[in-house]
Amino acid sequence: MSRRDRVTEAIRKEISIILHDELKDPRLGFVTITGVELSSDLRRALIFFSVFGKEEDYKKTKEALDSALGFIRKIIAERINLRFAPEIVFKEDRSIEHSVRIQEILEEIKGLSAPGPSSDSKAKIKKRKRERGEPKKSRRLHKKA
Repeated sequence: MSRRDRVTEAIRKEISIILHDELKDPRLGFVTITGVELSSDLRRALIFFSVFGKEEDYKKTKEALDSALGFIRKIIAERINLRFAPEIVFKEDRSIEHSVRIQEILEEIKGLSAPGPSSDSKAKIKKRKRERGEPKKSRRLHKKA
């Protein structure tokens, strides 16, 4: 594990702790830190967060995080021994919402395609075969001698 990876993980853990235990802003919703991208020189950190709730909750949480940016950066600088405290930028992470929506669509598709064709679809298949001129299937597969 490289130094950059260790610092990235340390920043993620510390910001999670700060948001959960030390930041007392009523605008802050049920927020989760989903990831951190750190520049190669360790001077800029892009923090991805996700909020459980509606669009309004995202906006309020973003405002709370932006207003507490200096406080968070100061505590990160105290707790993580770096020469320079990284510049922090918060960015919304909507990947969880996308995965939930994809799961809903897959469940919907699964519900629509029942195991085996319905009587309506069987009739449609027979009609198409007749239109194409395909012969009917014989009910007797084997003739007895």
